[in-house]
Amino acid sequence: MKSVVLPAILALAVHAAAATPEQGQLDGSPTLFTVMAAINAAGYNADNSSPYNSPLRARLRQEIVAKNPPSLEQLKAFFEAHRKRGAGADTAELSQYISFALSVSGPPDFKFRQRNVDVPPDVVPIKGLSPLLADFYREAGIAELWEKYQFYYDQEIDHVSGPIRNAVQLVSAYLRYTPSGLDRSHFQIYVEPLAPPNQVQARSYGNEFTVVVTPAPVARAFDIRHEYLHYLLDPLTTLAQDTLDRKSQIGKEAARAPALDQAFKDDFLLLTTECLIKAIESKLDSAPERVLADLKQGYVLTPYFADALPAYEKQDLPMKDYFPGMVAAIDLNKELGRLENLDFDKQAAPLALVPAPPPPQTTAAPLTGIARTLDDAEKLWEDRAQGAATVENAKRLYEEALSDSGAPAQHAAAYYGLARIAAVQKDPEAAEQLFQKALELQPDPLVKSWSLVYLGRLALARDDPEQAQKDFQEALKVKDAPQAARTAATESLQTNPKQ
Repeated sequence: MKSVVLPAILALAVHAAAATPEQGQLDGSPTLFTVMAAINAAGYNADNSSPYNSPLRARLRQEIVAKNPPSLEQLKAFFEAHRKRGAGADTAELSQYISFALSVSGPPDFKFRQRNVDVPPDVVPIKGLSPLLADFYREAGIAELWEKYQFYYDQEIDHVSGPIRNAVQLVSAYLRYTPSGLDRSHFQIYVEPLAPPNQVQARSYGNEFTVVVTPAPVARAFDIRHEYLHYLLDPLTTLAQDTLDRKSQIGKEAARAPALDQAFKDDFLLLTTECLIKAIESKLDSAPERVLADLKQGYVLTPYFADALPAYEKQDLPMKDYFPGMVAAIDLNKELGRLENLDFDKQAAPLALVPAPPPPQTTAAPLTGIARTLDDAEKLWEDRAQGAATVENAKRLYEEALSDSGAPAQHAAAYYGLARIAAVQKDPEAAEQLFQKALELQPDPLVKSWSLVYLGRLALARDDPEQAQKDFQEALKVKDAPQAARTAATESLQTNPKQ
């Protein structure tokens, strides 16, 4: 499976080799895969009808139910016995099982890594899942299914890696953060196609800070950036507790804010971190108007930090060294005066979610000839996670299309299909020749732009950043290119500048 190390700049070809695990890895987790496969098969149906679900979610459930492993009935009974009820139950259930997955050591035994007293509170009610999950893992052949469906995880990683990489690099640059070999903490991002869409969940257990990202029409880089800021800034407020305790009266004023989450009212250190994060986000996004909006939501120190950040930006210390003096300089009387007559918002601000545009609804005439052959080949290519035989059948149809009479653009599409197959079969020389052949045959905008993107990635893989830059720039010049190809080219130019 593909894995991406952040914030390093990587040369991503069509199917890059897995990287050695390091700090900031973007990857999939066999433990999360097993837990989500189990609860989906046991009856977890949250957002099943959403168009943003990964196709893997329904496919894997059907496959496991068809196998009917002996442990499945016990899993169904366990899941039903621990169902949550009322508003927000679906999200609370997902949160609980994600916490479980991040608390156990993984297959084949799924034993807890912590002492009993250290097991997260939301996991305690479902501790009995471990032996059931071990049986399910063995009986349902989860190890084989994990290998079989790696493509879906690669697909999610491809979708989010560029935006997330940019977000992490931007934060690291702003905070002047340089990883050290002495760092004991670890920031990890997992993609999970089996979970309901549009979720970003973070956990901090010991030295592990983990973020779980589920399918979404637009990569939720803002949320990832927010959690990465927590990872870097939470330790600073903890170290400054003595200083912040002397400013805690400000937190008592925040308790008046109806819209503020209770967790921030109960923990002034957490509230301080959140205020600093919101001030930084307003700077990074050039959105100063958000400072007042955040203040009225109850994030009472956001204006102070927004005013203090310009001085930080003008000096050379990293945030970890500058922060103690910044919080020591908080003027308690001034900040209490700012809050004295403030009317807090009565309701929480709505979360913005940008949906993908719906696909156009058209009624097309039945395809015939080379068009039908190409369509059948493309469907097989999209279903390539089924295995090598499916890929070989797609290859046979693309080759058949080349022998049929058709327009140059159709033959270009056939070469484009064969080029992608050569890439996943680890034959970069053949892939490059086939992509070039596609470009010679009057390809349509989709084939032309993506061929150039893939050629750029292949150039990076062979350590030729100059040629890669040319390919990505040419891709951006293609008239009517699909937005996804333009985004891929833009992100590659930003993260792989010419040396």
